[in-house]
Amino acid sequence: MSTVKKSLTPFGQQLKHRTVVENDEFAAFARRIIRAHGRRVATGDVEALRDLTALSAVIDHAIGEAVIGLRAFGYSWAEIGQRLGITRQAAQQRWGGQP
Repeated sequence: MSTVKKSLTPFGQQLKHRTVVENDEFAAFARRIIRAHGRRVATGDVEALRDLTALSAVIDHAIGEAVIGLRAFGYSWAEIGQRLGITRQAAQQRWGGQP
């Protein structure tokens, strides 16, 4: 049994703090699509209103998956909460019970 903390090893640090260069552009693209969908609905497509509101549930699910992945990657509740502008306790209460 190893007593070395992964976050203290060079390999653990490399994984935890890897740089992903395209996330900002990808998030901006997703925001543009959602705003465009809202504008389409606003032009009279009442049938699409339900689809637009369903995106909220999809986004909540995606955030949960992201938090679970970050926790598995070694990020603490404090680090996750800080990025979200909430306390570590609030982050853990919201996503800590997810599988």
